[in-house]
Amino acid sequence: MATLLVALTILCLVMAGIEADQKVTVSLLDSAIAKGAVCLDGTPPAYAYSPGFGDGIDNWHVILQGGGWCWDVTECLNRSKNDLGSSAKLISKVNGSVTFGGMLEANSTLNPDFYNWNVFKIFYCDGSSFMSDVEDVDPKYNLTYRGARIYDAMMDELLRIGMGNAKNALLSGGSAGGLATTLHCDKFQSLFHITTRVKCVSDSGFFIHGEHFLGADWRESFFYRVVSTHGLTNMLPTSCTSKFSPTLCLFPENLVPDIQTPLFLIESAFDAYQIGVTLFPNRSPKWTSCIHNLMSCNWTEIEIMKGFRFILINTLKSAIANSSSRRGYFVHSCYRHGHMEEISGSTCSLIVGNGLANKCIFQNIAEAVGDWYFDRSEFQEMDMVNNLPRNCTGDDLPILKKKCIDYYIHH
Repeated sequence: MATLLVALTILCLVMAGIEADQKVTVSLLDSAIAKGAVCLDGTPPAYAYSPGFGDGIDNWHVILQGGGWCWDVTECLNRSKNDLGSSAKLISKVNGSVTFGGMLEANSTLNPDFYNWNVFKIFYCDGSSFMSDVEDVDPKYNLTYRGARIYDAMMDELLRIGMGNAKNALLSGGSAGGLATTLHCDKFQSLFHITTRVKCVSDSGFFIHGEHFLGADWRESFFYRVVSTHGLTNMLPTSCTSKFSPTLCLFPENLVPDIQTPLFLIESAFDAYQIGVTLFPNRSPKWTSCIHNLMSCNWTEIEIMKGFRFILINTLKSAIANSSSRRGYFVHSCYRHGHMEEISGSTCSLIVGNGLANKCIFQNIAEAVGDWYFDRSEFQEMDMVNNLPRNCTGDDLPILKKKCIDYYIHH
């Protein structure tokens, strides 16, 4: 009977945790305007803040939103008219609040390591992975390139509200926010006392150059235009630009080896964004059909994806080769992009049991990051078994609930 009651209690907690939406108000950092830290359209940057509680009150999770890049004036102008270039458009789009899920959720069952931390999400409105700092406003289109100032202004605000006293601090980001995390990781660490545990997590932010693979010239040209448009030549880490061109210093493979702060990489060996967008700048209808439905791919297209997997895994291995426990990683074979902010990517998903080593066959990403962050494990796992992309998006909500219930009852 006692066992049954415990199981039912866990079941109720899990169900409640899945069904509850944690709505968090989106706020504007008006004080940033005086510092020139504004979005592409000149509006102040935005954030969403959920205060910590209990024994998490001195722990901070800062997350940088992703959303690609704009690579010329026309694209930046278009971007300034939507939520990725204007905080006014963002607040209008989300109706003033956003949901914190996955590893941002205040639920001790689904997010046991980070549930009661201060969570501060910085919204992305500059198109440069928070790296640009151009003094002059574009006179023709009234565009402002100030991503680095936005980052700095947000850090000032975080220190003002208490982050400087943190016992634990985590900087993370997804996609272009994952690249931003990699770029700012050591700078973030410098904000804290030497006794503070500070680490970074890049989620689907390991964008590869793939010098001898399909689309390499296009990828390099794309980042060249990003660097040029946003004036990044002198903004990128000198540890990289002393060895490579500024363009190549937007590829994490050239950044990661020099980062001193512990960094965790979450990545799919079949990253859906990189496969879908960066291999072919001009996609054929057949390739477009394939990337939207793996079942429609022919063998030639699958071989291209397998080739991408080979390049990504070997590039990542090379980037972390001499970094020992300062690097953690979770590389799976699901066809996916982004994990941390959704339960389907971070906690209960088909990613679990994807062919990693036996010790983590049931390990989910949230647990892996927690084990690495708190030094319970030097988590470094890649799926070296599956060399085909896996469709891991098949769970509807009832199935996902059942998987979560089964997982937490038995673990």
